[in-house]
Amino acid sequence: MPVAARLAAYYFAFFAHAGAFVTYFSLYLASLGLGAGEIAFAVAMPQAARIVAPALWGWLADAWGARYASAKSVVLVFSACAMLAGFAALLGESRPAAIALTLLALSLCSAGAAPLIESITFSALQGRMGLYGPIRLWGSIGFILSVLAVGAWLDGHEVASLLPILVGLAAGILVASLLVPRNPPARAEHAHLRFGEVLRRPGVAAFFGASLCMTAAHGTWYVFFSIHLANAGYSKTMIGALWTVGVLAEIVLFLRLPQLLARFSLRALLLASFGCAMVRFIAIGWGVESLAVVVAAQLLHAFTFGAFHSASVAAVHRLFPGPVQARGQALFSSLCYGVGGMTGSLVAGITWQSLGPALSFGVGSLFALLGAALVAWKVRV
Repeated sequence: MPVAARLAAYYFAFFAHAGAFVTYFSLYLASLGLGAGEIAFAVAMPQAARIVAPALWGWLADAWGARYASAKSVVLVFSACAMLAGFAALLGESRPAAIALTLLALSLCSAGAAPLIESITFSALQGRMGLYGPIRLWGSIGFILSVLAVGAWLDGHEVASLLPILVGLAAGILVASLLVPRNPPARAEHAHLRFGEVLRRPGVAAFFGASLCMTAAHGTWYVFFSIHLANAGYSKTMIGALWTVGVLAEIVLFLRLPQLLARFSLRALLLASFGCAMVRFIAIGWGVESLAVVVAAQLLHAFTFGAFHSASVAAVHRLFPGPVQARGQALFSSLCYGVGGMTGSLVAGITWQSLGPALSFGVGSLFALLGAALVAWKVRV
């Protein structure tokens, strides 16, 4: 099987699971009787794990990778095993504290997967960053198919049936992880590069700060978007379809990524993504009653995730080459999706109850504004 196909298979399986989890797990928790604060706390556990776990797994992968070509792929297999065991352990569990702790434990063991697959992919591409999009889009396809299929299933079945589905999808990740290729060795000119040396370079701290802000901006959307739509009268099938609109837009962007990277700098793509985020969350917060407004806001996902994520992981690959590559992607995951995700989720839990849905989404727009300011001030990639 070609390397690109094996990488695409992993992205497909990984994001098929993510689609079902992100879209419907909050509804599952609500069906168990958990309140808004308990839901936000439980959903924040994977983000909390991403604060420290990716850095550990990235360090281990770089250290072992200097001696063993299969080190990163072995960590991916372990991550998939942990995810499968963790979701299986949630079957029949309804206590909020137990759910949160289980999510934390499985996330600590599996949080290294996302940055490692990015590192493996960019290494396999050998600098041809434009080819990332056609591989990564299979993750988006997996996300879409999962969201649509699970949404249709849940319209006719109890929300409790979501958990066995998540267990099955985790098993799919384990199978796909066994296909991931070995990582090629680092090039000789980067052999003596030090991680701290890269961190001290101008603009690196601002880049990570901006990335943190972008994920924090999505906090209310990730935790309460499905609930926001359900409260406005949308069916579960329609909720799944609206999530799908965003991912379809993301796929189009991934297909056009080679042309975008040839025409625009990574900095320009980052600034565009933050601008779209400011507009998007205001539109969702205040315009949820209008299907046209929600659809338009979801189309902006092409930039608020697709362009942002592509430009960011490409920037990390450029800033952290060779022997520090896994640690660079891990630090990005820790700060962006870990600290940023947990911050956004916890702020969402507070603002949703104290300020209401519209202003809670408005806080997300403020995070995006701060991120844009950091990019404009210091980031040059």
